[in-house]
Amino acid sequence: LDEFLHSLAGSPSPAGQDPHGWRAGVDCVRANELCAAEPSCSSRYRTLRQCLAGRDRNTMLANKECQAALEVLQESPLYDCRCKRGMKKELQCLQIYWSIHLGLAEGEEFYEASPYEPVTSRLSDIFRLASIFSGMDPAASSKSNHCLDAAKACNLNDNCKRLRSGYISTCSREISASERCSRRKCHKALRQFFDRVPSEYTYRLLFCRCTDQACAERRRQTIVPSCSYEDKEKPNCLDLRGACRGDHLCRSRLADFHTNCQASFQSLTSCPGDNYQACLGSYAGLIGFDMTPNYVDASTTSITISPWCSCKGSGNLEEECEKFLRDFTENPCLRNAIQAFGNGTDVNLSPKSPSLAVTLPPKTDKSPVLTDDINDSNTIYDTSIITTCTSVQEHGSKLNKSKEQSLCYSETQLTTDIMPDQKTFVDQKGGSSLHWAGWILPFVPTLLLLLAL
Repeated sequence: LDEFLHSLAGSPSPAGQDPHGWRAGVDCVRANELCAAEPSCSSRYRTLRQCLAGRDRNTMLANKECQAALEVLQESPLYDCRCKRGMKKELQCLQIYWSIHLGLAEGEEFYEASPYEPVTSRLSDIFRLASIFSGMDPAASSKSNHCLDAAKACNLNDNCKRLRSGYISTCSREISASERCSRRKCHKALRQFFDRVPSEYTYRLLFCRCTDQACAERRRQTIVPSCSYEDKEKPNCLDLRGACRGDHLCRSRLADFHTNCQASFQSLTSCPGDNYQACLGSYAGLIGFDMTPNYVDASTTSITISPWCSCKGSGNLEEECEKFLRDFTENPCLRNAIQAFGNGTDVNLSPKSPSLAVTLPPKTDKSPVLTDDINDSNTIYDTSIITTCTSVQEHGSKLNKSKEQSLCYSETQLTTDIMPDQKTFVDQKGGSSLHWAGWILPFVPTLLLLLAL
């Protein structure tokens, strides 16, 4: 096995590939083929799969033969393999990935690493593609129903229209008086839609910006929640997570969501790597499973996302349950990513842009409410001043007065605009003469009276 690994590792790697060489670009299906071609790797892999069958991790590691197989396979192409989203053999690839990594996991850990390749694209790529929707720019007039515009844009594309009509029909079809729809078929149709339709269509339906309740309700209804999302009773969130982790595909999508949307307070945007695209893609990847997230209401002032579950009945695991649920309901990365897409903006990571406005988690103290014309989220350090001033210059008197806006005006503007009857004159060279004038002016009327007499 060592000679086999050295021969692979020693082969020249393509330009721009990871320093690990062959490991960087190998998906788990291909890695399995490489391992199967080498007798020593193949036998150790078979041993590990037998060790994992029906045993927990501690029992498996107590067996020396199982432990030896695991140690050897950590140096094989199977260890660093990943899967491509939507690949032809995605489920097979994920099964191979978890056959290795379930043995490496430290028991039932709270977060698991994503089995998918990292997302390198940005929202700006989708905004460029979205130009095909002429006259349907998400940053257009606030009076427009952007969710309705998104549906119209989908109908202009045959593939989007066909698959969207398919899941709406399936999820709306009543089975019987007691069974309103086939939840299993509805989820399958939804997965097909989000896996096969380009994100410049699906994102516009899921994350369209709304300024009225009719639009927000349409956005909430995008996935036909009465079938795909809601149920008679809300299950416990930890039970729901446990059921999801019992399925390789659902487990992978949940791990991908945690990897790409877990709040990171070391980044400007609260997202790992400041990558909104990765978070939104991971969110969309969860739709069509029991863990399906959705908007909890038709609010236009706040965005709250949650799977259909609660922490009722969690017992001594209530704190863990609440933490899991907050990754959806109080996630600044997810909220910022949705708002960024709805506003038609992306993250500019250039260090030459000091006036970059970046949203952070809400502060505990209340800040003045601003109009829709400017970003009402908190910004970092002094960029709030810069952003507010820029907005004031662009929108003028349309904005409401606030403490921050007073920083945008010069001393002269403040005096003449707020108190038009009072003028301020400043002589940079003659500060002492101004002081003298201010002292003598009150005596002028008395002097004039004496002269008249």
